[in-house]
Amino acid sequence: MRPAHHSFATAEAEAARLLQELGIEGIPVDPFDLAQRLDIELKALPKKAGGASGMLLRMGEQFGICYPTHVASEGFVRFSVAHEIGHYCLPGHVDAVLKGGVHRSRAGFQSADRYEREADDFAAALLMPAAPFRATMARAGEGLGAIEALAAMCRTSLEATAIRFVELSDDPVAVICSKGAHVEYAKMSYRLRDFPKIEWIRKGARLPPDTTTAAFNADPKGVESGARDKDGSSLQDWFEGPYHQEIVEEVVGLGRYGKTLTVLTGMEAPEWLEEEEETEWEPRFR
Repeated sequence: MRPAHHSFATAEAEAARLLQELGIEGIPVDPFDLAQRLDIELKALPKKAGGASGMLLRMGEQFGICYPTHVASEGFVRFSVAHEIGHYCLPGHVDAVLKGGVHRSRAGFQSADRYEREADDFAAALLMPAAPFRATMARAGEGLGAIEALAAMCRTSLEATAIRFVELSDDPVAVICSKGAHVEYAKMSYRLRDFPKIEWIRKGARLPPDTTTAAFNADPKGVESGARDKDGSSLQDWFEGPYHQEIVEEVVGLGRYGKTLTVLTGMEAPEWLEEEEETEWEPRFR
């Protein structure tokens, strides 16, 4: 029986181990070069294949990766190759997903399958290693502009970069992927998750009606064309709870699939929470 939960820590550690083993320290990281150095054969899928984001194959002791060409996004293709490398490297994956010699993946943080989620986490950690990514974050600014700069530097998709940005941010920040009137998923930084009494944004929830994102999503042509908008918003509109403060809401269309990416920044932790953290972590000397 499969474990109920995937392990983010394992995926992060395995990606870091591989990069160290191959002597790779900076960004961008080339997943095609990594696959070749691991003696994994690479082959492009025909555009008409569609469907799967990539495939891992095994014939005897030889492994191969088929990568997608039906999506005109370098970031998506590179993430797909890194995802398959994750299946190859992560403990237990080869035996679990390659029972028939061929595995069709669903990369992109959408699958509920433990192995797919671990491979997604591995791919993000491989293409956006924590140390150089954090160093670049410090110079990139904040919000959507920072995420776009990081995506260009890492040659990763805007969506994958936004998720990694939230995972590694020391500030209260959130990203929400939505389609129409509903949330596809939401990611919150650890600093925001520490806010007491906030409501987590759940998959399938309706977008708050008075937000910039809700109005933006009502225009499918704008979403498809990659239009964007930015305005003030309310922390309470998005997360309920006792916090009445204005925040920054930025939203951008993600193209023909009809999805949008929302970035929420400008949130401030309650003063009493800041004081508690300072007290908790204050070093004490005799």
